[in-house]
Amino acid sequence: MFLTFDDGPHPVATPFVLEQLKHYNARATFFCIGKNVQAEPALYQQLFEEGHRVGNHTHNHLNGWRTDTHIYLDNILQASNVINTDLFRPPYGRITRKQGYLLRQKHFRIIMWDVLSGDFDQSLAPEKCLANVVRKTTPGSIIVFHDSQKAFNNLQYVLPKALEQLSAAGFTFEAIA
Repeated sequence: MFLTFDDGPHPVATPFVLEQLKHYNARATFFCIGKNVQAEPALYQQLFEEGHRVGNHTHNHLNGWRTDTHIYLDNILQASNVINTDLFRPPYGRITRKQGYLLRQKHFRIIMWDVLSGDFDQSLAPEKCLANVVRKTTPGSIIVFHDSQKAFNNLQYVLPKALEQLSAAGFTFEAIA
């Protein structure tokens, strides 16, 4: 199964995530925002040093459904100046067919998910986030968490417990190849 983290790197959330992953010898894929990579270059480098993979999540976390295709693609290419990867995840999971087609022409692989943790939803109790992740995860699942300030309160409760429970159930955690 595949753990993924969107929106980082973040100076508090990302080190916490890395510490949890290290404890379980887990690898993950981090879909980074270009402006956050520019703000946290050492933390971004640490992702590689610890055996993780990165993906592009735009430069400014743009919603593809609300952004002109050319502006959206330019923003992704701007992020590519600091994020060297062929993986892309659209913020909010929002991308038009035309945007997807043009990204595939530029040799990006669009990676979505099948388990949305809900960690970003501040009205959702952390226990519900955890139950959602554990209940919906199956072999080969791609789970999305967020290494961001907004998600951190839920993330710091959910991630350690999810890693513990999923490990006990026999799951291993790999980066997307």
